[in-house]
Amino acid sequence: MNLIEELRWRGMIQDIMPGTEEQLQKEMTSAYIGFDPTADSLHIGSLVPILLLVHLQKAGHKPIALVGGATGMVGDPSGKTEERNLLSEEVLRFNEAGVKKQLMQFLDFDESKPNSAVMVNNYDWFKGITFLNFIRDVGKHITINYMMSKDSVKKRLEGETGMSFTEFTYQLVQGYDFYWLYENMNAKLQMGGSDQWGNIVTGTELIRRKAGGEAFAFTCPLITKADGGKFGKTEKGNVWLDANKTSPYQFYQFWLNATDADAEKWIKIFTFLKQGEVNSLLEEHKQDAGKRLLQKRLAEEITKLVHGEVALQEAISTTEKLFANQTAPAESLSVEDLEGMEGVVKSDFPAEKINAGIDVVSFLAETNIFPSKGEARKTVQGGGVSINRKKVENVQLTVDSSMLLHGKYLLVQKGKRNYYLVKAV
Repeated sequence: MNLIEELRWRGMIQDIMPGTEEQLQKEMTSAYIGFDPTADSLHIGSLVPILLLVHLQKAGHKPIALVGGATGMVGDPSGKTEERNLLSEEVLRFNEAGVKKQLMQFLDFDESKPNSAVMVNNYDWFKGITFLNFIRDVGKHITINYMMSKDSVKKRLEGETGMSFTEFTYQLVQGYDFYWLYENMNAKLQMGGSDQWGNIVTGTELIRRKAGGEAFAFTCPLITKADGGKFGKTEKGNVWLDANKTSPYQFYQFWLNATDADAEKWIKIFTFLKQGEVNSLLEEHKQDAGKRLLQKRLAEEITKLVHGEVALQEAISTTEKLFANQTAPAESLSVEDLEGMEGVVKSDFPAEKINAGIDVVSFLAETNIFPSKGEARKTVQGGGVSINRKKVENVQLTVDSSMLLHGKYLLVQKGKRNYYLVKAV
């Protein structure tokens, strides 16, 4: 299989160094991508580099996942307008363990195989290097002119916040990672997002100047949304790969709600469907976009990949209960249906307040469905709130025990996609 051709039709190649494709066709190649351990879980923005490593391994090459324990203490200026907070070694080690656990879901770490995946932490080789040794042995090989020419540096220097010396040296530190992996693990290729191109080629340059060797690189375009919104972000924040941070239902819904334009791009990038099947899906979708066949298949494939078949079926089941039968009365939902809905925000509320009767605006604010009475009132007046699948038409509505499902539940909907199950206790 030609890896570069496969990635090209999927839209996963932006910049590529001459000779890279030939290197991959010549021999089994060790290649790496860096992961930022600033949280104990990766989010869906990390799926592209993960999938690049999966494609690499499927093509017979050896993937190396580098967790930036050292670089996480410095902070990468690429694509950022200001310096970020630096993390302690203890926090970074904790985060590293979480990241490794997730990577093991996707990559084959079986050491008996020649192209088994390997995970490394750059802190392990940086912790013994003194500052003087680094500037003597590494810094002398890369000129200031070369470092200043990088876009990530130029943009920060032209901005109001400027750039600290710590961040300015980041490309040298990342470049040394590539050099170390080249020398110690025969890594000849680095991959990453397009914002990393400057850092990556610093590594290839360091290998050329310091080791007299040849290394290669390619990058993937940064994922964007058609509406200009930030990919991987929702009203609730990042879409995480950890089911405890983003439930499989919420994860499934993120992909299901993709626009047609986004789904057409993402079905190629985030699934392993073959080109012929993707083309058939795209054609079928165009025949009747209202059926959202593309979004459904995308959501199914990626949720199964990340969370497994059981979690996918639970997410589909919850989706059908909440959305497929909107005309069916809420009373048709059993206690098991209500309690088993995954991804629905659940909370308790004093039964005595409901028995006595409470105005809907106070109820929505006190259950924290809305942060304030003002916002609750405004949304109700705009027709954006339903209780038990009945739109709340009047801010004067009293919520009382006659509305409870099975004597103790209220199913509240805010907007199109946000559901809350309130239990009277």
